Amino acid sequence: MDQLYREHNRTIFKYIFYLVQNESVAEDLLQDTFLKAYKNYNQFKNEASELTWLRKIARNVVYDYFRRKKLIHFIPFLKSHEQTVKSDAIEFILENEERKELFDALSKLKVNHREVLILRKIEQLSIEETAQILGWNTDKVKNTQRQAINALRKIWKGVEDDE
Repeated sequence: MDQLYREHNRTIFKYIFYLVQNESVAEDLLQDTFLKAYKNYNQFKNEASELTWLRKIARNVVYDYFRRKKLIHFIPFLKSHEQTVKSDAIEFILENEERKELFDALSKLKVNHREVLILRKIEQLSIEETAQILGWNTDKVKNTQRQAINALRKIWKGVEDDE
């Protein structure tokens, strides 16, 4: 289990962070994810890769967090680039202005749109892997991705119009 954590903790942290957009919450949820993985490792059936399995656990942990905080319908925009942070994942995101704008635009999307774009475009997973993690069929992934890209374009167009 230690090896599983060493191999995948950064990837899972970035995934969680993109969804919750708060470093300390992401760290807590990362620990919850690996704790659940450890407790349920005997149920892992090798039907998917360990990383896909971990992402699915992380997704469930994040959604449980949203439900507890009653944030599932609306996640407020967090200007995390205005805070001092130490995480490599956060530093990477905030390294240049274009990434900041993308991060800001992603934060304004509905959760399911953000999630599809993170998995497909940022983490570059296949449609099949994304469907497996989200528990959707491939058509739903494709349709949601298309809708998410259109929504992201509108947000970015709005940003460009303001300047």
